[in-house]
Amino acid sequence: MSYKILKTVMRTYSSCPKKVPQVCIVGAGPAGFYAAMHLTKNMECNVDIMEKLPVPFGLIRYGVAPDHPEVKNVINQFTKVALQPNVNFYGNITLGKDVGLHQLRQHYDAVLLTYGAEEDKILGIENEDANNVIAARNFVGWYNGLPSDKDLKIDLSCNTAAILGQGNVALDVARILFTPIDELKKTDITEHALQALAESKVKELLLIGRRGPLQVAFTIKELREQLKLKNCKTVWRELDFHNIDNIVQDLPRPRKRLTELMLKSLNEKQTVADSHDLKYFKPMFFRSPNKFLVNDQKQLIGLELTCNKLVGDKWENQKCVATEATENVYCGLAFRSIGYKSIKADNDLVFKNGLVVNNKGCVVDNSPKDLAKLYVAGWLGTGPVGVILHTMGNAFQVAKTICEDLNSGAQCKNGFESIKNEIQSKTVIIDWKGWEKIDKYEVDQGKKIGKPREKVCSIEKMVEIAC
Repeated sequence: MSYKILKTVMRTYSSCPKKVPQVCIVGAGPAGFYAAMHLTKNMECNVDIMEKLPVPFGLIRYGVAPDHPEVKNVINQFTKVALQPNVNFYGNITLGKDVGLHQLRQHYDAVLLTYGAEEDKILGIENEDANNVIAARNFVGWYNGLPSDKDLKIDLSCNTAAILGQGNVALDVARILFTPIDELKKTDITEHALQALAESKVKELLLIGRRGPLQVAFTIKELREQLKLKNCKTVWRELDFHNIDNIVQDLPRPRKRLTELMLKSLNEKQTVADSHDLKYFKPMFFRSPNKFLVNDQKQLIGLELTCNKLVGDKWENQKCVATEATENVYCGLAFRSIGYKSIKADNDLVFKNGLVVNNKGCVVDNSPKDLAKLYVAGWLGTGPVGVILHTMGNAFQVAKTICEDLNSGAQCKNGFESIKNEIQSKTVIIDWKGWEKIDKYEVDQGKKIGKPREKVCSIEKMVEIAC
């Protein structure tokens, strides 16, 4: 055989695609991208990331507050992952509607679910359906451009609002409500939210928590930002901090620093002068909502709160117990910020306590051996806990398990090619190039009004741009 013929044969052989394990990740948020990052770094495989929305990045895009652009820098890392030749992004595909979990498990070697927690928990109390009782999750989606929340009906014409919950999301809501409009204009907050906030009449904001200062869930960074807001006065209730001075020295360092900041704010004389523009941020502890108070038109007018107390010797083991005492506060707007929960996207999934039943990310079931093993990472498997760093650690650990399982034997199926035509008959698939078109469009629109971007809030418009 001549050298020329041999070279042609070798080139033909080398151009034949090598069969490698096919992994499908459902959900293009932090957990999905971190898992893809670990998989592609530690084994030879093909990774397809499917997402319900036409755009990637999940909570990074739609959950991070617009005045925290530094948190969104992780998008640069995720983009590098997506641009790898063995990684594909397929947006505008809904699990349980456009493709079934059984289908994915038939045609992939491993399926990892990372679609997060997209519904909010409810209180289950009287008049919770009253006008202007808003889920914090929907408010965050509204100002961040989530298509499903763009038409949120919210009335900001009242003087006093209340936030039920004391986590980081609750402080995000508080900060966005009270941040001067000129500062918000420099962010990627949606234009419809910016206009509504510019006309807001809310001057007083109650941050209500059922436990005490030592049990707050927000972090020191969020509190520090809140305390530094212009034209905003923080008003603590001294009684809530009874005996805290005697405990603070024995607290673990992060909790100690946070508590010291609260005490410092409580004890210092704020020099903010009372004025027409001044706003008041009022944290309240040891209170649980008992019912929403409404008028004849089912309009919110206030809250009946149950007064609580902590019982137990050591602060870390104390339990919150309701007393017979109650207290009424009056407000025309209330945000429920008590946590998120996941939805059962496909009927084949087994849920318990709002999570996919799993053992360290492995979904244990009795499926036939020809079906791909099923895994779960992020909030869908752990619950809505921790910050992005926590999600990264969990995603890496689950991806490590997937690598070990695939290295011990994979069938190397055909992946997306086997289901592409069927999915295309139900929806318009948006690939990474389609996202790049949307991204460019948003940035260009933002430049026109001096913002980093102006998000497209309509799925139909996104698809139009991408195609």
